[in-house]
Amino acid sequence: MESHGPLADAILQPLVQVARERALREGDAALNARVAALKTYQQARFRRTYADLLASPRYGAAASFFLDDLYGSTDFTQRDAQFARIVPALTRMFPADTVHTVIRLAQLHALTETLDTAMGRQLGPAPIDAAAYVSAWQAVGAAAQRERQVALTLMVGQDLDGLTRRPLLATTLRMMRGPARAAGLAQLQQFLENGFATFKNMRGADEFLACVAARERALCAALFDPAAPAMLAAPPQDSPLGQLPWPAGVAG
Repeated sequence: MESHGPLADAILQPLVQVARERALREGDAALNARVAALKTYQQARFRRTYADLLASPRYGAAASFFLDDLYGSTDFTQRDAQFARIVPALTRMFPADTVHTVIRLAQLHALTETLDTAMGRQLGPAPIDAAAYVSAWQAVGAAAQRERQVALTLMVGQDLDGLTRRPLLATTLRMMRGPARAAGLAQLQQFLENGFATFKNMRGADEFLACVAARERALCAALFDPAAPAMLAAPPQDSPLGQLPWPAGVAG
């Protein structure tokens, strides 16, 4: 990969990894299908875990942004290609804190795609349920990477919350609308505007992010608990979906 400077390379290298993971899966139809099913399952898991936040007048938009824009079953190939095209210019035009937020976004994207491929290799062709999901995570054995995924998600949220206190950034994003459309970068522009507007309208993200941190870390602990398979064999009837007794407030 041609070097464009340390900041640009810090964004481009994770995007290269994302493209590599996609190409790997596209060359294996069965793996590609399992990863697509995994993404759909994980979106449904998120909707259950955060049903209260999704229904909240204050936090609903932020929860939807996490679900649909940061991680989802949507094909982000076009957005990523647009992203890669403007990275050198982005690192010159935007303040350093904005660029570092984008670096974390790219790192999160690459880590998620890498973990999804690893999970897909462990899943069978049958529909995914809680037992298969936990077994796949334990077979992958990526507890540290899963914690890193959660940490990066929280850092991106904290960064977006901080950026809402930069009034000139909102003006810059509005000024970019026309040029972005003309350059074929409309999807990337919409992503940036959605993230900024969502966190600005939330009027403080501390409680929202604390909730995400508590629930995702509780989920991590349950996923990698050696007793999880035994719990799955005889789940309590009152556990969420009758499957895995996630910690209080966490619907797996």
